[in-house]
Amino acid sequence: MDNTLHLVGIAKKARRVEVGEEPVGAAARARQARLIVLARDAADNTCRRAAHFAEAGACPVVQCPYSKEELGGAVGRTSCAMLAFTDAGLAASFMGKLSARDAERYGETAEAVSAKAARMLQRQREQRRHEQKLQKAGAKPWVAPASCGAERRLAQRGRGAPGKGGKTYPKPGKQS
Repeated sequence: MDNTLHLVGIAKKARRVEVGEEPVGAAARARQARLIVLARDAADNTCRRAAHFAEAGACPVVQCPYSKEELGGAVGRTSCAMLAFTDAGLAASFMGKLSARDAERYGETAEAVSAKAARMLQRQREQRRHEQKLQKAGAKPWVAPASCGAERRLAQRGRGAPGKGGKTYPKPGKQS
């Protein structure tokens, strides 16, 4: 099997790829799709839908040099006309492999996807550094105020959950 298709299989096992029209559309609408891939022999209607999904999800769409059967074999199906990577790093790696095969056709998209993946990786690093600084300073992690306030109000009224300082009431029908 080709290394590019092997990468698709790895992404499927890692649950970082959506396969089929409905899951791809849902991932694109949720803005989780990083790259939409079409088989070379995908129908015109499928290509048109993929373009609409890509527009809605603000992600690139690319027609790969593999047939529906080859893509399907990589993801464990008989055929697959459309799939979407939900991980930016895997999408960049996939486009890098395609770009190495045909730089003229896939080079520009590969650069755009890899730049986006680099920005996302940088944001993740910054987030981790921020969390480590908070942990070193002894600050408690942020907790949603609505959940804290609800528990506090219930405890003040004496209706908290058992073990949280609130009263517990016997079940109906049992006499103590």
